[in-house]
Amino acid sequence: MTQNENPADSPVLRKDENGVCHLTLNRPKAYNALSMGCMEALIAQFEALSKDPDIRVVIISGSGKGFCAGHDLKEMMGEGTEAFFEKTFATCSKMMTLIHTLPQPVIAKIHGIATAGGCQLVAVCDLAVAEEGARFATPGVNIGLFCSTPMVPLSRTVARKHALELLLMGDMISAQRACEMGLINRVTPQDELDAAVLEMAEKLASKSPLTLKIGKGAFYRQIDMTLHDAYDMCVKTIVGNMMTHDAQEGISAFMEKRKPTWTGT
Repeated sequence: MTQNENPADSPVLRKDENGVCHLTLNRPKAYNALSMGCMEALIAQFEALSKDPDIRVVIISGSGKGFCAGHDLKEMMGEGTEAFFEKTFATCSKMMTLIHTLPQPVIAKIHGIATAGGCQLVAVCDLAVAEEGARFATPGVNIGLFCSTPMVPLSRTVARKHALELLLMGDMISAQRACEMGLINRVTPQDELDAAVLEMAEKLASKSPLTLKIGKGAFYRQIDMTLHDAYDMCVKTIVGNMMTHDAQEGISAFMEKRKPTWTGT
């Protein structure tokens, strides 16, 4: 579904502009809680984006007062079955994994709160920018439900002690503290958030889409490998990268002091 097909009540809105896809979680009354419908809509968008050569960067944001409050507990408890719980968390895991496999860089634009599965969504995005007033937490431990699935990307994004602090304490932390931990990249004043994220997106969109795809894919493949295996894989990756048109063009443009022309090949 593209920006031209968005019904107003869709749980996820899409707008494409100058190679940048803006995905907006659209459940403001529920603080953009991740209902089954919302997650399935995101999965559909990610699957479409993986095949869309016109999109260079993806930005995920939330409507209303906050970014995302995590899973829709009201929906889950309304269903109340083990089968629905399993489906919910499996669907969420698929959705999160698709972000890593997208060829485009994904930026989280955070305002208000990002808690539980919302904090997980921040952690799984490639880059993240938050307004000064944003707050983050994995508070499941406070209600008897440890944030086990949010723990997966969180423990791979921040240092172990920081991850355990968030998971075991369940406390809200400030945007500045989240930046210090490495959960997000930047903190901006509220009125500068849109401009800061767009500047980052436009800078990414100006680079070779093929090079970004190669680099992002290699990053997530090597991160859990042994040092030896990581180097072996990355040697093959950079040799293959060197043989692409965009690498040859980029190197030539650098040596000739001109702007490169990317073809994505």
